[in-house]
Amino acid sequence: MSENNKEIKFEAALKRLEEIVGKLEGGDLELEKSIELFEEGVRMAKTLQKKLDEAEKKIEKLVRGKDGALATEPAADPSEDAPF
Repeated sequence: MSENNKEIKFEAALKRLEEIVGKLEGGDLELEKSIELFEEGVRMAKTLQKKLDEAEKKIEKLVRGKDGALATEPAADPSEDAPF
């Protein structure tokens, strides 16, 4: 992953991915340009997934203890709840 992808904000990466998809769906690109955009799109998708994973790890839920006091605890790992 390039240094630029590490620093790009989520919204900017998502916008760029949407632009890439739009260009690829247009179908009027040369093969080399299509491949280049596809590769960039894959990098953007990986960057977005990494940022989502990082955000998910930061999410905490508020719980009330037996004594009635409020506390936070890490949110459950969604993969633990998966039925498969």
